[in-house]
Amino acid sequence: MDLKGIHHLTAVTARAADNHRFYTGTLGLRLVKKTVNQDDISAYHLFYADGQASPGTDITFFDWPVGPETRGTHSICRTGLRVGGADQLEWWAKHLTDAGVKAGAIVMRDGRATLDFEDFEGQRLSLVDDGAVGVSHPWAKSPVPANKQIRGLGPITISVPDLAPTDAVLRALMNMRRVRDYETPEGARVHVYEMGAGGAGAELHVAVEPNLPFARQGAGGVHHVAFCVPDAEYTAWAERLQSLRVPNSGPVDRFWFKSLYFREPNGILFELATEGPGFAADEPMDRLGETLSLPPFLEQRRAEIEAGLVPLTP
Repeated sequence: MDLKGIHHLTAVTARAADNHRFYTGTLGLRLVKKTVNQDDISAYHLFYADGQASPGTDITFFDWPVGPETRGTHSICRTGLRVGGADQLEWWAKHLTDAGVKAGAIVMRDGRATLDFEDFEGQRLSLVDDGAVGVSHPWAKSPVPANKQIRGLGPITISVPDLAPTDAVLRALMNMRRVRDYETPEGARVHVYEMGAGGAGAELHVAVEPNLPFARQGAGGVHHVAFCVPDAEYTAWAERLQSLRVPNSGPVDRFWFKSLYFREPNGILFELATEGPGFAADEPMDRLGETLSLPPFLEQRRAEIEAGLVPLTP
């Protein structure tokens, strides 16, 4: 069994309306599902993705009234977003600057042109040239031109103080391949792990940073990263976790996909998520994200849930 790549990444915001404006307006992503955290119905769960809500393209946010993240190790520390050419990064650098977003210089990192920036809460993001490999699904209503739009999630970087236990889980449990490493300007060694066919959308980068303090989650930080499993292999992955005695959530049906949750040895939350049934299971593809969508088991509480949410502005 092999993971196919990154499925989604879930982060934390304390300002849902501003988050919505930034990710749809500035970054040009499509809001494909407006729902609530199924374990905390007081909080929005917002999913942004490409024009067809494809697995591997969505960055999602829990809206919690919390303070800023305290940065450090034992954390997911940077989220890659793929674009289809190094020349596009020049356009993005100007676009972000014009929008008042501070971005770094375009650099070569791990052999790819990369542009680092942060959102208004300090969420660490990178635009990464993926060489326009594979299909893309632009969103027709995006304020970003179709040929410049974000194509999906790119390499996800985690920070750990000790590589060995994490390496064992990535390779022996999750069947990832350790393929190369590189060094950051700060001197950290980063080890690159591939899944499935590999490539920018199927990589986990592990930075070894033993001298950093423990991170504390908050606004501008990341909650978990999810890896994509074929629908037909979901039960086998659940059995694999159990047979290897890995503490985990057991099967969890999120309605739009099925999940399994566990923590790797340095405490970072991982999710295994299926490709289907997808976000069009309860909404027409051309109307995704326009109204509050609830899984069937929460539908009877709609009035209560809607009363507790602050409307998002367009």
